[in-house]
Amino acid sequence: MENLADFETSTVRERAASLTRGAVTAREKLERLFPFVRDDIAFGFPPGGDLVAASETLRLGYGQCNTKATLLLALCKTCGIPARIHFSLIRKDIQKGFFTGLAYRLLPEELSHSWIEVELEGRWRRIDTFINDLPLFHAAKRALRSRGWQTGYSLALGDGEASADLNLDHEAFQQMDAVTRDNGTWDDPADYYASPHYRNRPGLLRLMAYRLMIGRINKRVRALRLTAPA
Repeated sequence: MENLADFETSTVRERAASLTRGAVTAREKLERLFPFVRDDIAFGFPPGGDLVAASETLRLGYGQCNTKATLLLALCKTCGIPARIHFSLIRKDIQKGFFTGLAYRLLPEELSHSWIEVELEGRWRRIDTFINDLPLFHAAKRALRSRGWQTGYSLALGDGEASADLNLDHEAFQQMDAVTRDNGTWDDPADYYASPHYRNRPGLLRLMAYRLMIGRINKRVRALRLTAPA
């Protein structure tokens, strides 16, 4: 499998250059890249599942935790920001509300999940707050509270809070409270997906079901986003 964080492609290089034009420090560059990945790449489930290159996510304009992490990783690498992807397992109830009925039952109990770590000013910082675009984040947070849930709609509130901000100095997260197992850091997601640690590898039945149901699942994502406060 070729590298999915294809940071040397012209598509990724040109987008990174346009986003960071005029920025000098790694912090300044990251502050430009982050809102683009969070908001311009809307949250949604691509037909290719996790196995989507960064350049393809740019073309699609949407992605989920793993594909958006792949994109942010590639953009950081293009800009010379030391970055790595950190994989874990996460409870499947993180997607409760979007996946329902048979689609939810077909999910593994634990899903492979990732976030990004960047080395900034001598320290590695964890970032997962790019996963949900801002309108979806606010709508999901309100939906969870109205249902009395702590986890679902791609958020894990934990103590009742979550963040959609770039928190480099005071870490805050969107999904970390639902993480169950650490699978370490990887240079490229393709290496993890080829390893025995990867849990989202579907059999033929699950792959066919996913492709049949993904349109309806993404429709639920869009419908929830529309409920966000103006």
